[in-house]
Amino acid sequence: MLPLQLQPESHVPLYVQLRDQLRALVHTGDLRPGDRIPASRELASQLGIHRTTVANAYAELESEGLIHGHVGRGTFVRAANGTRKFTPPPPPAAEDGGSVRWESLFAGERGEGNLQRLTRSSSPGAISFVMARPDQKHFPLDEFRTCVNTVFAREGARILQMGPSDGYPPLREALLEMFRTEGAPAAPENLLITGGGQQSLDLLSKAFLRPGDAVVLEDPAYTGAISIFNDGRVRCLSVPVRSGLDENETPGLDVGSLEAALSANRVKLIILTPDFHNPTGTSMPVESRRRLLDLAVRHQAPVVEDHVYARLHGRGGELPSLRQLDRANLVIQIDSFSKVAFPGLRIGWIVAPPSVIERLRAVKQATDLHSDQLAQAALAEFTRRGALTRHIARMRRVYADRLTVVQDSLARFMPRETRWTSPTGGMCVWVELPAGFDASELLIHVRERGVDFAPGRYFYCQNPQPNTLRLGFSGVEEPQIRRAIATLADVLKSEMRKRQRVSRRVETGRVALV
Repeated sequence: MLPLQLQPESHVPLYVQLRDQLRALVHTGDLRPGDRIPASRELASQLGIHRTTVANAYAELESEGLIHGHVGRGTFVRAANGTRKFTPPPPPAAEDGGSVRWESLFAGERGEGNLQRLTRSSSPGAISFVMARPDQKHFPLDEFRTCVNTVFAREGARILQMGPSDGYPPLREALLEMFRTEGAPAAPENLLITGGGQQSLDLLSKAFLRPGDAVVLEDPAYTGAISIFNDGRVRCLSVPVRSGLDENETPGLDVGSLEAALSANRVKLIILTPDFHNPTGTSMPVESRRRLLDLAVRHQAPVVEDHVYARLHGRGGELPSLRQLDRANLVIQIDSFSKVAFPGLRIGWIVAPPSVIERLRAVKQATDLHSDQLAQAALAEFTRRGALTRHIARMRRVYADRLTVVQDSLARFMPRETRWTSPTGGMCVWVELPAGFDASELLIHVRERGVDFAPGRYFYCQNPQPNTLRLGFSGVEEPQIRRAIATLADVLKSEMRKRQRVSRRVETGRVALV
C-alpha cells in the first residue's frame, strides 16, 4: 500500500493533496519508472475517498508526464522528469501465438487532451451545463428536411460526387451575401469552406506552424485550440483573459500582457475569441480591439479571430469584428454553423487574404480533399430561403431569455463571496467560487444531486485557477437552470459551513495542526 496521508480538514483540496504526494513519491524514487499504481477505484477504496478525486489527481499527473495509462493494463509511472520512456510489462500472448503491441507503434506520446476529458465528463441524466452548444429541441427539422429533399431532387447525383476543395459554389455565394449584409464583405478568393471550426484551426496549424514555433493563446481558452496546438508541439504563450469582475478591470484579452508576450517572442499567430469568449463569455471593448490590431501590425503577428459566437448577441447589440476593423490585412477569421445552426453537419469557413486561402486549400486537399457536398448543399438552400436568418433570430431570443435566468438565479441563490461574468450573448457564463474552493471537488458532490458543469481547470494552458467553472446554458431549459443553480448554490453553502466549523475547531484548539 502506498504511504499516503490525506487530511480532509485541510483547506487544500483532496485531489491536490493526493497529486502532490504521488508526485513526491516519484521524485524521491519510492515510485520508479515502470511501477504500476493502483486503479482509481482501488485507491479510492483504500483511502476512503471518492473515485473522482483520485481520477482528477491522476489526470493532473498524466498531463505532467509523470504517469501514463494503458487501456486494459493499468497506469504506470514514468521517469520523474516526464521524458524518459519505459516499457511496461508485455501483454499476454494471443491464442494464435502473437499479438501487436500497438502502443509501441504510435507516433509520439499524445495523452488525452482537455477537449476529450471535457466532452466525456458529463453524467447521464444530469442537468448538464458541461457543453456550450445549440439546443436540439429548437432545430427546425421539417424546414431543413425540405431543404435536403429539394437539393437531392435537383442535383442528387452531382452532390454525391467529388466536389471542389474550396467549397460548394452555391454555399460560397450564400456566405458572401451574408457577409455583405452584415457589413463585412469579402471576395470569393478570400473564402474557404472547411469541416467546421476545429478543422479550420488544424489547417492553420499545419499551414503556419512547425514544432517550437510560438503562438499566443488566451488563458483560459477554447479547449479544442489547446489540444490542436499542444499536439502540434507548438510553444503556447498564455495571455490572461480578464473577467471584468474586479474594479477598473477591462474584460477580454489583457492587451498589456499581450504586448509583453509579443515583445519577448517571435509570435507566428495570435488566436482569440473577442466576442462572447469561450469559456468566460466576455467580449473585448472596441478600444481593446484597436489596440490589439495596432500591436499585431507593429510585431507582424497575424490574428486568428474565432467569430463563432458573435451572431448570438442579445442585449447590447453587436461590436465590430476584428476583420471589420483590420486595415493591414492581418486578420484571419474562422467561423462555422456549429453554434448558430447544426453542429452535426461539421461545416465552417475561413476568411483570409488570398495567398493564405491558397495555402490552406492545398493543405485541405491533402487532408480530406473536400467537405461534405450534401451538407453544404442543404445549408446553402436553408440559407437561400431565409431560414438561417429566421433561426438565428429565434435562437437569440431563446438564449437571451436563458442567460437572464442564469444571471437572476446566480444572484438569488449563490453566496455573496461568489462572482460571475455578465455577458450580453453567447452560450456560457464563467463563475469564480470563493477563494480556496476547488470546482473539481465541488463537482463530485453536485453530481450526486444530478447537476453537471465544466470545471475551469480544463480551459487553462498555464496556471489553472481551481476555483473557476463554466456554465454552458444554451442547451438547458429555464426551469432546469433555476433548479440546477439552486442545487449548486446549496452544495457550495454546505461546503462553506463545513469549513467554518473546522476553522472554529482549529481556533478553539480542538484540531491539531500539522
